[in-house]
Amino acid sequence: MTGRTASTALMPLVEALPLLLRGVAPVAATGLPPAEAIGRVAAEDIRADADRPVTRIALRDGWAVRGAEVVGASPYAPVPLAGPPVWVEAGCALPAGTDTILTAEAIEKSGPLVEIVADAPTGDGTRAPAGDLAAGGRLVAAGTRIGPLQALALAGLERVPVCLPRVGILLTGPARWGGSDARSSVLRHLVGQAGGCVSAVATAPEGRDAIAAALAADEADLTLVVGGTGFGREDHSAAALAQAGSLAAHGIALRPGEGAGFGDAQGRPVLLLPGAPEAMLAVFLALARPLLQALAGEAAAPARTAPLRRKVSSVIGLSEIVFVAEAGDGVEPLGSAELALHRLLLARGAILVPPEREGYPEGTSVEIMPL
Repeated sequence: MTGRTASTALMPLVEALPLLLRGVAPVAATGLPPAEAIGRVAAEDIRADADRPVTRIALRDGWAVRGAEVVGASPYAPVPLAGPPVWVEAGCALPAGTDTILTAEAIEKSGPLVEIVADAPTGDGTRAPAGDLAAGGRLVAAGTRIGPLQALALAGLERVPVCLPRVGILLTGPARWGGSDARSSVLRHLVGQAGGCVSAVATAPEGRDAIAAALAADEADLTLVVGGTGFGREDHSAAALAQAGSLAAHGIALRPGEGAGFGDAQGRPVLLLPGAPEAMLAVFLALARPLLQALAGEAAAPARTAPLRRKVSSVIGLSEIVFVAEAGDGVEPLGSAELALHRLLLARGAILVPPEREGYPEGTSVEIMPL
């Protein structure tokens, strides 16, 4: 990518993002087994299909009794029984007519004589019907992520409706940055974090026609073109997108990532990501992640904030992505454009500095975009 500075030729990020998201709707719902739905976005409210438990169950091993019949039982005032009560293991249903679990020591036997020598409140050691979940109760709200703990509540369902955008990754452009497999692996992880899944990774030969043909053949809900997005003689991705469909923008006032662009091919969105690692990540955070979240129908969640442990300086006129490392209870800025790989490896997130600011002073609480 050739070097560029802020100018009217670059589309401001505050204009680019709404244009990118215009008309974007969540993809059609698909059903996944509960275990595979973890980390995905619920396509609709997911509700319990039955009471759980259906009947009263024991929460611990012990003797099942009727609580009202053992009130006041003690070694000094034992309650005699005609025979021993039923022993119940934790998790099992209580026998009919019982509602309380006594410990093993609560029963004493002397020949044929059985006595209860300790009481417990009615219901002690048990869970009532629907005590875990009530039929029809909402387990996961539409537009929210299904977490690993929520999978415990979904275990009884065969399929869970989720919005799962399919993302195609097309690697192209001159092999200046190396590590195509590494970049696709990083993007696969970030796509999953944003609620999508990578359906295919392909490498297109250099040249406008070859890239355009690959774009026309891709059937994903979103295609990420990596490399060849700049303004140099060997950068053909933008022209290829214009040939395969339409190019809505090329050149975003984003540092790093000025060579980013987007449009559509075959009616599906296409986003152009620069090949340089730090620029690829910056454009993904600023543009691809919001687009994926819109395709997944994910509701906005509160962002994590943390104080800066050192001031950040930025260029007026450009939105700037600054990568940060964890530093105690705050974050340490690492740098932005042309960030050396050994520094980028320390990044655990990034912050966005708007174009009207020259940066942030030390101690400022900033929103963190996770990596």
